[in-house]
Amino acid sequence: MDDDELDLALRNARYPRSARYSGRWMVDGAMGPNPLWQAEALTDVMPLEAGMRILDMGCGTALSSIFLAKEFGVEVWATDLWVKPDENLRRVAEAHVEEQVHPIYAEAHALPFAEGFFDALISIGAYHYFGTDDLYLGYYSRFVKPGGQIGIVQPGLAEEYETLPPPHLEPQWKWDFCAWHSPAWWRRHWEKTGLVTVEIADRVPDGWRDWLRWNEVCDRENGAEGWEAQMLRTDAGRTLGLSRVVARRAP
Repeated sequence: MDDDELDLALRNARYPRSARYSGRWMVDGAMGPNPLWQAEALTDVMPLEAGMRILDMGCGTALSSIFLAKEFGVEVWATDLWVKPDENLRRVAEAHVEEQVHPIYAEAHALPFAEGFFDALISIGAYHYFGTDDLYLGYYSRFVKPGGQIGIVQPGLAEEYETLPPPHLEPQWKWDFCAWHSPAWWRRHWEKTGLVTVEIADRVPDGWRDWLRWNEVCDRENGAEGWEAQMLRTDAGRTLGLSRVVARRAP
């Protein structure tokens, strides 16, 4: 597809803010489900105000960080272990948000920030890689101010299963999908600590359709259908989707 065709293919009425960004830019920075759509789905229920200090944990190629800075006028610490900060700094400079987005190279258990430094903690498509540990929220929540919000959106399940994988998904199931959980699971996982109050724990409406549509477009660009699109098409929203959780740190 040329750039115009790609923009049209990725124009999603549910995400009007994301529609203002280049489809080519999104596809070139792809790491999992569309990060702008996920960020917009999260900020629909987690309002941000200009001037806030935001941690974007597991930001990947920093597309979500750039989006948050441009759309909401916030200052973002774009933190990732898999993508080097010099690569993200290039993207940040190309987007002309050098004063707002600060690329950081850090592991999730060794964050170089002062306690209470951030107004909000956000993670787009990444929190399940480190946050399923029972003790992690106790560490992570220190970095947001008392009363500040913590929000995640990522691949998840409609409900928990005693045995994984669900039979109809067995051909495409990868072992690390064991970290995908339902909104209800995340609510219990966070609230049992007593450190936060969960305000929202739900599935992004039609999140599986967005995830599938994104994969179909990326597959067209790659010239071959991938296993992930096949998995989502087989499941048709029965099991898979995007889990969205917003909580507030106790005062």
